[in-house]
Amino acid sequence: MRVVSLLLLAALAACTPGAPSAGSTGAAAATTTIDVSLTSSVVTATAYGSAGGFSPQVTTVPVGTTIRFVNIDSFAHTATSISGATFPASSPFSASALQLFGNTLSGGFTSGAIAAGASSQTLLADAPGTYLYGCFFHYGAPMRGAIVVH
Repeated sequence: MRVVSLLLLAALAACTPGAPSAGSTGAAAATTTIDVSLTSSVVTATAYGSAGGFSPQVTTVPVGTTIRFVNIDSFAHTATSISGATFPASSPFSASALQLFGNTLSGGFTSGAIAAGASSQTLLADAPGTYLYGCFFHYGAPMRGAIVVH
């Protein structure tokens, strides 16, 4: 009777919505860190326009990766999404870039002002594509980067 009860319990758990599959390892998605530093940056020409202030300037990750921006400078920055296939010539940002928003790349995001030594929220690379972003304060420097999700 005890064996039958355990088998029944295991079968019910396997049918529970949201339960891990039998092949699931339960391993968390990898997190990729992008360093934010205008002072240690070198401007580079990319397929999207001039980039700098983020390292790496173009980050390539698989779907499911989480991204975190870490400010290693001594002053505030943002990491704010930009729509389009290339960096606009002038800043596309409004003051709303200073308010934390979003948790996926495809939904748009802004880290808000990341203080010196602090880090952003994590962002999920949820769909394939190229996601451009820049800093509200230093866009013209040019403080811009891209995340390519495959």
